Amino acid sequence: MNIVVIVQARTSSTRLPGKILYEIFGKPLLLLQLERIRTAKMVNNIVVATTTDISDDPIIDLCKNNGFDYYRGKMNDLLDRHYKSAIEYNADIVVKIPSDCPLIDPSIIDKVINYYLNNINLFDFVSNLHPPSYPDGNDVEVIPIQILKIAWKQAEKQYELEHTTPYIWTRPNIYRIGNVLWDTGLDYSKNYRFTIDYLEDFEFIKEVYENLYPSNKIFSLDDILNLLEKEPRINKINSKYHGEYWYRNYIDELKKSLNFEQTEMKLI
Repeated sequence: MNIVVIVQARTSSTRLPGKILYEIFGKPLLLLQLERIRTAKMVNNIVVATTTDISDDPIIDLCKNNGFDYYRGKMNDLLDRHYKSAIEYNADIVVKIPSDCPLIDPSIIDKVINYYLNNINLFDFVSNLHPPSYPDGNDVEVIPIQILKIAWKQAEKQYELEHTTPYIWTRPNIYRIGNVLWDTGLDYSKNYRFTIDYLEDFEFIKEVYENLYPSNKIFSLDDILNLLEKEPRINKINSKYHGEYWYRNYIDELKKSLNFEQTEMKLI
């Protein structure tokens, strides 16, 4: 089976425009993230799914200059972008990873993919987000192409199109939803924030890279947590945004979704 990671990326973020091109050690965050993903053992290919807008030309240049495949599609229909990227690159299994996760641990990517493969007849969708337990910014969603195709054909709501997978995970009575919990038994999903939406997030990520990257370019989640234990001031940099998720803008609508409460998503 062809397992393709699709990383959605654009420069026109409303909260922090151009965030994925912010540089650390002379490298854009997007490239640093792609280099991390590339070391995951279960991944056959990585595709950056960006838009046709001219503002995203720098993303295409980054991909061309560093040997990454890419696809250009609609600005706000991420479901369409993911599905057509998957078709173009002959994906049997799509692994959705957003471009705002520059600290993602490749071993977590492998773990979620392996969980799906080891239970391939039991689940239509597997992630580590329903409910979440890893520190925010280690987001991995695994979708077989036939299920993604159904969502692409049938999804209509704005948040279903913009966030790719809600059509699937809000329907647990139709689709078999699998979830991977952190094997430590801990839930750090609201205690740490490794994703980037705000300037404070970038400052946090920069501190992590400056401390860990020089000695180990593919540092692990444990490495980050050990650093934060020694230097708690770093975790405080973006602590006011801990536990903030995209779906806060859609809580009422999501609650009305079919059997949504069964997904166990932790709404804030």
